[in-house]
Amino acid sequence: MGRELSVKSKGEMAFKNEGNKEENEMSCLTTQNQGMFVVGYALTLKKVKSFLQPKLEMLARNKGILFVAIDRNRNLADQGPFDVVLHKLPGKEWRRDIEVYWQQHPEVTVLDSPDAIQHVYNRQSMLKDVADLNLSDCHGEIGIPRQLVIKKDSSLISDAVTRAGLNLPLVSKPLVVDGSAESHVLSLAYDQLSLSRLHPPLVLQEFVNHGGVLFKVYIVGDTIKVVRRFSLPDVDEHDLVNNSGVFEFPRVSCASASAEEADLDPSIAELPPRPLLEKLARGLRRRMGLHLFNMDIIREHGTRNRYYVIDINYFPGYGKMPGYEQIFTDFLLGIVGSKCKKGNKKHLQT
Repeated sequence: MGRELSVKSKGEMAFKNEGNKEENEMSCLTTQNQGMFVVGYALTLKKVKSFLQPKLEMLARNKGILFVAIDRNRNLADQGPFDVVLHKLPGKEWRRDIEVYWQQHPEVTVLDSPDAIQHVYNRQSMLKDVADLNLSDCHGEIGIPRQLVIKKDSSLISDAVTRAGLNLPLVSKPLVVDGSAESHVLSLAYDQLSLSRLHPPLVLQEFVNHGGVLFKVYIVGDTIKVVRRFSLPDVDEHDLVNNSGVFEFPRVSCASASAEEADLDPSIAELPPRPLLEKLARGLRRRMGLHLFNMDIIREHGTRNRYYVIDINYFPGYGKMPGYEQIFTDFLLGIVGSKCKKGNKKHLQT
């Protein structure tokens, strides 16, 4: 099956499969769940408000897909039946519950495996998969910034940085991503003395000048969508000489920091090449076993094709992604078609 690139607006692109299988998928739906494909969701209230917008629910319902809330006060096994479980909840209790449920109901598509999700909640392990891919070809190269993990004792950070040979300034990020606002707060440390003011456990990354723009790459199954966001400004020699201490920044890649309509230098604004992003997304989906995530990518300022992945988030704020309603509905319809194929195959074998 071929693929096409559809350009939605300046600085924004989506890659999707060609072909429309809705008629076959809908005929399959008429034999399952009284005509509806049921998606049970277990999400935080904040995530429900941002993701489950009326437009998405209406579009999905028109295609035969029904979203049903999972009640955390009831046994999961007593609810449903579900065709898909969509989840992003903190805590070991939920992780245990969904693992037990999945073992008892292997016919249900769980998005995604709790173990796979847990992998990207740690900033040390999340980027290791990118480094292990070793992507370098004619379309460019993608790696990760040099980094160091500090698990305890802030007084030893300076010596550890010196031994590791990291260059200032350094970006400090909490080691664990737990969904809280605090886990997305960044700090920029300009000098050795200020490093002792940081609070482990954390990850230190060398700051890479990138023109103050990052590319937020959304993954929904095999669909990729890219938007620009403003980021931290570049740091020059003057900044290093005249600045000291630790500067704290909130989450920098929010919707209000959109760079889509900004008048940017083309060398900064140009999106990463499609083949490179496809290769990266395909490799990470395989390695991480995830269908729903995004990546924050920067291009090193002054280069044409050297990119760094600086963060990965599971089930990100899709509500900030233009056109997410159609993309997510198409993704669910793809699961419908896959289940129908498996069901027909089993029927033919019996």
